[in-house]
Amino acid sequence: MGQPAGTERDEEAVARFVENFAAVFVDAGIQRMPARVFAALLSSDAGAMSSAELGEQLQVSPAAVSGAVRYLSQQHMVSREREPGTRRERYRVHNNQWYEALANRDQIMKRWEEALREGVNSLGSETPAGRRMAETQAFFEFVGQELPLLLERWRERREELYGDR
Repeated sequence: MGQPAGTERDEEAVARFVENFAAVFVDAGIQRMPARVFAALLSSDAGAMSSAELGEQLQVSPAAVSGAVRYLSQQHMVSREREPGTRRERYRVHNNQWYEALANRDQIMKRWEEALREGVNSLGSETPAGRRMAETQAFFEFVGQELPLLLERWRERREELYGDR
């Protein structure tokens, strides 16, 4: 309905995808409802849906959608936007959302690195626990140095594949 010829969606297949993709996220440690909301947004052609649309598609309450969106917003996985001329909010997943999520993780990893460095200093670098903490701290330091380079490579690759979106 309202789709260009040849682009009709099989809503049952979409619903299966949403639940299967959400299950992958749950296995990775994300709560079930945020995983379902994220998968629904990701699979929507517009990349944005209202709370009512999400509730209807997922057969859940507005409160469940609200809690899920709050979590996803905190994780920088979705953003909120107002529908023009209304007070209703729409929730959007962006085309470059994986990039944004990783870029925001960089700040969290820096905080972990600092906390681990303090742990090494407190425990002593020659104790077994101090050595474990030092290795973990070195890992986060390494990832922190490599992540910006990796993200830059992705920006270049994305440009090659999809142009400036």
